[in-house]
Amino acid sequence: MIHFNNVNYRCTSEIFLHLISGKWKVPILNLLSNGTLRFNELQRQLPEATQRMLTMQLRDLERDGLVIRKVYPVAPPKVEYYLSDLGLQTVPILQMLYEFGATYVENFQPQDPDSMK
Repeated sequence: MIHFNNVNYRCTSEIFLHLISGKWKVPILNLLSNGTLRFNELQRQLPEATQRMLTMQLRDLERDGLVIRKVYPVAPPKVEYYLSDLGLQTVPILQMLYEFGATYVENFQPQDPDSMK
């Protein structure tokens, strides 16, 4: 058992899964893997995400050290998001997840529920 950040985990991979769990975290990390983006740019590329949800997921990623939020002291406020060094380390893992998902979709043939009776 691993006790980290007031949570018990069975293995360290659970920590990673906890960090990226959330409907929009993987898409956010994927978009930021291509470079720095402002909030409105992220929102434009993830139109199904509400402003509130996108803000919450970005705050989680920032709190967990995967994303850096840079605020420029101008009016109106300019805020940019980019991957931290730790966040950059997730890119190859997320690429592998993408590749597996594509392979799975191409190769898996779901069983007809009626044929299992």
